[in-house]
Amino acid sequence: MKFEELTEKEFEKASHTFECMTFLQTPMLGRLREKAGWTIHYLGVREKNKIVACTMFMSKAKLFGKREFYAPRGFLLDYSNRELFKFFTLEVKKYVKEHNGYVFRIDPAIINVERDINANIVEGGIDNRDLKKYFKELGYKEIDEHNTEQIHWMYSLPIEGKTSEELFKEMKSNTRNIIRKTEKDNFDLVELKKDELEEFYDVLEETGDRKGFHIRTLEYFRDMYDLFGDDMKFIVARLNLKKHMAMLKEDREKAINDKNALSDNKANDGKRKAFDEQISGFDKKIALDEEIMNKTGKEVITLSGSQFILVQPEVLYFNSGNYDEYMMFNSQYLIQWKMIQYAVEHGYKKYNFYGISGNFDRNSETYGMYEFKTRFNGHVEELIGEFEMPVDKIYGLIKFLQKLKNGWKRKR
Repeated sequence: MKFEELTEKEFEKASHTFECMTFLQTPMLGRLREKAGWTIHYLGVREKNKIVACTMFMSKAKLFGKREFYAPRGFLLDYSNRELFKFFTLEVKKYVKEHNGYVFRIDPAIINVERDINANIVEGGIDNRDLKKYFKELGYKEIDEHNTEQIHWMYSLPIEGKTSEELFKEMKSNTRNIIRKTEKDNFDLVELKKDELEEFYDVLEETGDRKGFHIRTLEYFRDMYDLFGDDMKFIVARLNLKKHMAMLKEDREKAINDKNALSDNKANDGKRKAFDEQISGFDKKIALDEEIMNKTGKEVITLSGSQFILVQPEVLYFNSGNYDEYMMFNSQYLIQWKMIQYAVEHGYKKYNFYGISGNFDRNSETYGMYEFKTRFNGHVEELIGEFEMPVDKIYGLIKFLQKLKNGWKRKR
């Protein structure tokens, strides 16, 4: 086995041969990090002219000019090959030390222990807890999951070998009903161009303000658009209020005609009542559309928006937002369903709903996000975690100073 630096082209070609590949190990993400002052390194192990391990590393100067190295969702290798993992770790450690580093971090896209839709451990499923122990044997230190850079818990829908029809049938019945309704409402799902991203950003910003989470700048999303190209989609759901009202009025008229066509037979009392409820429902929806149009002065409104990253083997649902006053239209259901269909049609293996908190208490603030994702079927993914490897004796001092600094910030 031979450890070596790789060219970007060599790394990119090799990276897609590993099952644990994610968008975080792409040169596009590396170029995005370069804008924030990181330096990118491509490292690998070659055996019999084949790259059997690789990673995109990034480094940045920290305290005392010493550099921190980080491989987001790296390394890329077969972790069942302990000899290879050990060899790569030791060689990387030497490389980091030679390049003025004091520590390196990794957080591979490896399942810790397989879980079901309710986060229960699957008996006889994937179990990498022994691998986690091996990390520590090699000298890695585990970082508390609340302090990791990347998410620790995800929610995913395996789609390989399944049709869209099969996936639809496996969703919860109320989810199928909502999707059918949103399809009938004829929302326009629009893929935005770079000069239109402000429409998506406005939705995201409103959602962040409402829910109290930080969002990046509009320029950041424009940079992502440029770097990922066809591997990224920004989709918004729009509603043409005039068309929607016309459809509702047509449906209302049909319900009235169907009701009037019933005979006066007492046996039809139940049907008449059902039609009255339908008509009343149409009246309320028409009135709501009119109210929105009068309030906004617009015929077409944006309901919600989502950002997706498309890097084999998965379509990843990365960011999203909804205008609070338009939540009742349930447009996010339609966006998810159309992108699941897209993933199936284009041969992806997994539809990744991405981050969940890992708190499965129904009373928690984050439970609603997890519950929304479970409605499409799928399962919880608990990743193995983030680990760091000390490389220089100054590591302890820097960690101590960082702890003091973080404590001071919390007190302020």
